[in-house]
Amino acid sequence: MIGEFELIKKYFHRAELAPSLTGVTEVGDDCALLEVPSNMQLAQSIDTLVEGVHFPFNCDPKLLGYRALAVSLSDLAAMGASAYYFMLGLTMPEVDKSWLEGFSDGLSAVSQQEGVALIGGDTTCGPLTISIQVQGFIKKGKALKRSSARAGDKIYVSGSLGDSAGALSFVLEGQHPATVVDKDICRLLNRYYKPTPRLALGQWLGGNGATSAIDISDGLLGDLQHILTASHKGATLNPDIIPCSDALIKVCGLEQANRFAMTGGDDYELCFTWPENKALMLPEALECTVSHIGHITKKMQLVNSHTGNDFNMSSYTHF
Repeated sequence: MIGEFELIKKYFHRAELAPSLTGVTEVGDDCALLEVPSNMQLAQSIDTLVEGVHFPFNCDPKLLGYRALAVSLSDLAAMGASAYYFMLGLTMPEVDKSWLEGFSDGLSAVSQQEGVALIGGDTTCGPLTISIQVQGFIKKGKALKRSSARAGDKIYVSGSLGDSAGALSFVLEGQHPATVVDKDICRLLNRYYKPTPRLALGQWLGGNGATSAIDISDGLLGDLQHILTASHKGATLNPDIIPCSDALIKVCGLEQANRFAMTGGDDYELCFTWPENKALMLPEALECTVSHIGHITKKMQLVNSHTGNDFNMSSYTHF
């Protein structure tokens, strides 16, 4: 029977999980000691994923490891922060060596891709639950907050929305990208299991004048409402120009694709606001498309620009 410390050493003390330890003065003690660069703030966030709630039972461990770290990093992207470190809290019903190897491989893939290092954590026995805390840095005064949207600001979203919601029925059937032939379903499954944290976009927006931002985890309407509530503002949205992928439309049909794009969640794209009279020109190096979908208003309502009525669709709720 492998013990906790042997487990940690074997599966999580890997070079692939520590691509850079810049600014870390101690790892492997009771705490990790971090140096915060001059004129910077430490940005921290934590996400918890529970089997049967946030991911299906018997989920592929490598895909789960990838998804768990990627969605956690998305919170740093929403604030315009860089990503440097993460910590892992892992609760498992039993020690499954094959599962741990796959899960660690998934974490390592994102760790290498985004340059974030595992600097500590904890393991224990119980129902499968994954908690990941991420840390990064942001220049003082440059954080993208939910509370700073202004009347007249343009509302944008990155990428396309709804793919993860479109994948959910296939996810619940136990399918993943390696098990399907249909290329459109495969795309949807990849978007669910391998979301892209928009870290470079978030940092660029924070340094170039965006007024607020949030990552879309619970659905566009619900997450945009968080910006509106924090900023004491409203918005008008054009539902016809919410970006959907061709794959989503082919698999689900246009009407359902639009609904998923508005309310589906798990996209981890950024919704942000931009000054009304300022042109938005993203550098090609960001390799990211954005779509202008509406405007911020003074009146605290979220309105369909076609009908003039409030939207009557709801996004994901946690309880």
